[in-house]
Amino acid sequence: MDPTEQLRFDALYQTNLRSLKLRGMSEGTIDAYARPVRRLATYYDCCPDKLNIEQLEAYFAALVESHSWSTVKIDRNGLQFYWQYTLKLDWRWLDIIKPPQVRTLPDILSTAEIQQLIGATNHLRYRVFLLTTYSMGLRLSETLALQVGDIDWERKMVHIRRGKGHKDRMVPLPDLTYQALRALWRKHRHPLFIFPNASGPIESVRNATTHMDRSGAQAAMKAVVEQCGIKKKYPYIRFVTPSQHICLNRA
Repeated sequence: MDPTEQLRFDALYQTNLRSLKLRGMSEGTIDAYARPVRRLATYYDCCPDKLNIEQLEAYFAALVESHSWSTVKIDRNGLQFYWQYTLKLDWRWLDIIKPPQVRTLPDILSTAEIQQLIGATNHLRYRVFLLTTYSMGLRLSETLALQVGDIDWERKMVHIRRGKGHKDRMVPLPDLTYQALRALWRKHRHPLFIFPNASGPIESVRNATTHMDRSGAQAAMKAVVEQCGIKKKYPYIRFVTPSQHICLNRA
């Protein structure tokens, strides 16, 4: 797009980001809703504010051929938000595209499979990470964000802050998980994070400024799932405490 068009797009894009933030959406949702605006602008090489209904239909027809229905649905929602709250325009979105309603359930891991996963994880921080996530039924982001002050060691409770729906909740801390978290923290003694984002000398871990990287945790879990030969597509379990015999002391 030409410089004038680019300037108009950039201004509207920033307005859209501000509107998303003002409605209390999470960073993940903001990114998911902003991405289709960029994708549509790239597709037509212009600022999307002047596109008509036929052009939008053509865009979604191409998107259906190249992406999953979940992506199509997110694009529809993101562009609907952009038109409604940023451009202040109304389109008949459901007449353009209506993804089929598909209800799926995650594959459930058995207690034996959980034990196998944790026992096969070589690095202590990833082993404790998996144990903490599975034993307390946490989301990946909730485990990553755990801080020392969130753990009530005496009452064996964990304060989960700003979980789904930006809500706090208290979660019981199983004995084995309690022991594992203490063993991990005693190794790095970071003043803030339970899972600091660093490796190598203990000094670098102790001075980490962020928690463990999300992609690193996901990659570690994917690798150990493949290593164990578990074929379930979305390994998932809630509130299962693995066996007390899982080894936690390997380096």
